[in-house]
Amino acid sequence: MPVAELRPRLSVRFLAAAMAALTFAASPTGASAAIAAFVAAVLVVIAAVDLHSMTIPNRVVLPATALVLLADAVFTPARAPECLLAALLAGVVLLLPNLINSSWMGMGDVKLGLLLGAALGWGVLGALEIAFTAVVPFALAIVLRQGRTGRSAALPFGPFMAFGALVVLIVPRLVGIGA
Repeated sequence: MPVAELRPRLSVRFLAAAMAALTFAASPTGASAAIAAFVAAVLVVIAAVDLHSMTIPNRVVLPATALVLLADAVFTPARAPECLLAALLAGVVLLLPNLINSSWMGMGDVKLGLLLGAALGWGVLGALEIAFTAVVPFALAIVLRQGRTGRSAALPFGPFMAFGALVVLIVPRLVGIGA
């Protein structure tokens, strides 16, 4: 993918900054808030790229995952093993459909699962549950609109995963149930 395609448009930059600010405000102060804000901005960019090109670029998701795992180890060492294990588990869970049929789940989604696990710890389970639930109406709409050919239509899953992660990052703290 050319570098020019990775440069987000002004609207994506604005949305990434807004989600980062909202996530930062909804998070506990300190390094955790900064990590969450970084992840929120990266998720918006990844979702935009996936919507545009049906790919999740390695040059975005892999360094972001490494940075989050490093930040976990440095700033929240007690939580770092949970985040590493959650990242690996999410990656394996998303890899299984890819191994059965590569059209079911892309490798970019698998790598995004690693990032979500690193960022959310066991919250990745809720994020994936939200993502899979949110994709169903869109998939049904495609099948209803396109009929039999819609069953094999490709649908980018990254934006739904990003949505699930943002919900997990932001909503619990806004309604007063997050730590």
